[in-house]
Amino acid sequence: MDAHNTLPKGRLQLAQVITAAGDVIRIGDVQQALQIQRDEAAKRLSRWMAQGWLHRVGTGAYVPVSLDTLGAQQVVDDPWILVPALFFPGYIGGRTAAEHWDLTEQIFKDIVVITARSLRQTRQVRHGSTFTLRHTSEEKIFGTKSIWRKRSRVLISDVHRTIVDMLDDPALGAGIQHVSDCFNAYLTRADRDDKRLLDYAARLGNGAVFKRLGFLAEQAGKAAHIVEFCLSHLTAGVASLDTSLESPHLVQRWRLHVPLSWASERNS
Repeated sequence: MDAHNTLPKGRLQLAQVITAAGDVIRIGDVQQALQIQRDEAAKRLSRWMAQGWLHRVGTGAYVPVSLDTLGAQQVVDDPWILVPALFFPGYIGGRTAAEHWDLTEQIFKDIVVITARSLRQTRQVRHGSTFTLRHTSEEKIFGTKSIWRKRSRVLISDVHRTIVDMLDDPALGAGIQHVSDCFNAYLTRADRDDKRLLDYAARLGNGAVFKRLGFLAEQAGKAAHIVEFCLSHLTAGVASLDTSLESPHLVQRWRLHVPLSWASERNS
């Protein structure tokens, strides 16, 4: 006898919903799969969660706990699919996006998400995965691409926005040294687009981005146009190359405080 057919009715229905909905289940998925009213669909989800068959990962969003006992084949093994449910509106960015776009060979355990959703904690462990979060305003969510992970549509910063975000906050790029390495990799890419990079930087509106970008571009020696543009867009005041590092040396040309190692080794 088919083991699937011996499952209790409730588990068969959940398996049916999972097969139809995919990785993340919402009330509308239950309504459509079982052809029931919204209030009944909400009750089913609540019951399945209480029975330990689902975990709630966000408002109105659930993922299966153990599908091998439900007669369904989908397995939630990709935490990226949780991002739309947990952090909409937002996108995957920083060092996670840098890894995706082959700007780095380093592998990071956490997933960086930039979101307009209100945050109480900037580091969260959800459904076994660690998310590092940075808040932004919704109007600053631009320069993204949609990618498909299984049947889930997820936003990620494009390669140009990835660089700009890491210059905006080097912590998102695992520190300025790694950001510099990623930027140097960007300069060698066939899809390098200086105009788009600078447009994004201007649109973001953080003067420190131009200071860091111009400084790194000048060190790279492969981006005279970027250097000139950044010099013409310098804002008043002084920034730090990386706020997490002691930076006693002032590079007057860029109005930028840098660590002594960057000043001496790079002749700044």
